[in-house]
Amino acid sequence: MEMEPVLRPLIVIGGSLLITLVAGWLLDLLLRRIDTRHPETPLWGLLRRCRVPFQLLLCTGLLRGSYRQAGILPDYAFFIGRTLTLVTIATAAWLAIRIATAVVDASYARYASVAQDHARVRRVRTQVTLIQRVVTAVVVVVAVAAMLLTFPPMKTFGASMLASAGVLGIVAGIAAQSSLGNLFAGLQIAFGDTVRIGDTVVVDKEWGTVEEITLTFLTVRTWDERRITMPVSYFTSKPYENWSRGGAQMTGTVFWHLDHSAPVALMREHLQDLLKEIPEWDGRGAGLAVTDTTPNTVQIRAVVTAKDADDVWTVRCAVRERMIAWLVEHHPYALPRVTTAEAAPGPSGSAAPGPAPGAGAAAAE
Repeated sequence: MEMEPVLRPLIVIGGSLLITLVAGWLLDLLLRRIDTRHPETPLWGLLRRCRVPFQLLLCTGLLRGSYRQAGILPDYAFFIGRTLTLVTIATAAWLAIRIATAVVDASYARYASVAQDHARVRRVRTQVTLIQRVVTAVVVVVAVAAMLLTFPPMKTFGASMLASAGVLGIVAGIAAQSSLGNLFAGLQIAFGDTVRIGDTVVVDKEWGTVEEITLTFLTVRTWDERRITMPVSYFTSKPYENWSRGGAQMTGTVFWHLDHSAPVALMREHLQDLLKEIPEWDGRGAGLAVTDTTPNTVQIRAVVTAKDADDVWTVRCAVRERMIAWLVEHHPYALPRVTTAEAAPGPSGSAAPGPAPGAGAAAAE
């Protein structure tokens, strides 16, 4: 009988731990078998991440229901009960977040594996990411509120605050106007399909790719690996360029300023040969034409296509570089030149000073 106050708590704690370990092992075994039988969806494999919060929730629940009968530290029963209650609420929220994340990730992975439209895949990815953040925020807020309500003083405080909830709501709305604006802008972006993760955008004259979208801010990764963080309200209140809207395919231009004697027909033929050697060119289109002329040069423009903004940049640079090298090697006369000549005599019959030495190649009068 003297050992009973010691053995009973040990038996209850040991039994709870044993039940927790066995239940976690059985749950993991069941999920693994279901995952093996259903390889078409990753849901069951993702749900295996819930094992730890499930075990912790089960253990704290068992201890919460039996700690008084077991006589675990009876002098601190109130403190132990309050602690177990708080841990139970926290682990329940953790488990709910893990389950929601597994369901969302599995749904997106299954959709992405069968979808052919990459733009739609990015749209769904943006939506499920923001939905997951909203669910996480809601669960955390509810869990924190439930934990606070376990304290009797907080119940009285909450009841007294309800009477002035209208005034507090107005004050909070005014104080958090910017944050609420970003919150609703984030939801508008998610379901309005204006910008998506992976889109190529130009904002404030900076070109980059949308890397992350949250409920309050958006991150753009530039070509030189910088990150520009902007409030999501910017994308609902100001104009910006979205090069991926309606499809990621891009058309780019390359300009040369050449002499009037440039072999345009030969350049047009050589452009086709160049593009065949550039793997980033998607073959949709190409062309070359004289688009402008000045007293000294002509402006020649080439039009090339690629599957996205990164590839069209590569194609433009390669065409510009290789065409210049070809002209230097085979048609150097086509490069722009500065033509100088002796000035005509003035009205008094005196000739103006001739060109300074080194001013350029003298042309025939």
